[in-house]
Amino acid sequence: MHRRQFLLSSAGAACALAAPNSGATVLYNDRTVKLAQVRPDPKDLWVRADDLPRVNEFKLKPQGACRADMCIPFPKALRSGPWFNLTGFAERLRQASVHESGVWSFGEMPVVRGDFYHSRVAADFAVPDRTGRTVHLSDFRGKKVLVLTWASW
Repeated sequence: MHRRQFLLSSAGAACALAAPNSGATVLYNDRTVKLAQVRPDPKDLWVRADDLPRVNEFKLKPQGACRADMCIPFPKALRSGPWFNLTGFAERLRQASVHESGVWSFGEMPVVRGDFYHSRVAADFAVPDRTGRTVHLSDFRGKKVLVLTWASW
């Protein structure tokens, strides 16, 4: 289920009204993960380390939190017995997060965003202008460009 559909669904509304100690719902990468157990904390989301792969595909190993061939060391303060501070880890990665009434949403991690994040250069694309002439984004290299998009979904 996509994040937008979840928030607009009755399941999303019911989850938002759930008591904070009854678990949490995590939205990440168009994935909705319902966690039955979370450690109560007013500002941080502590999840069971075993649930971490379902949430963001990371697995805790001696060298750090690992996903595919990438391992990120984390301070011992982010781990407490079987619990892992997911929001603390997100802050360490400069990953955006917001929460409200038991629903936690995490943005894309800058470390896995790709070349655009490092180069600050958008991928080239072509679109027709008002007269039907094909225009490439690269035609405006070195100039400031405002790109407006719209989608009906």
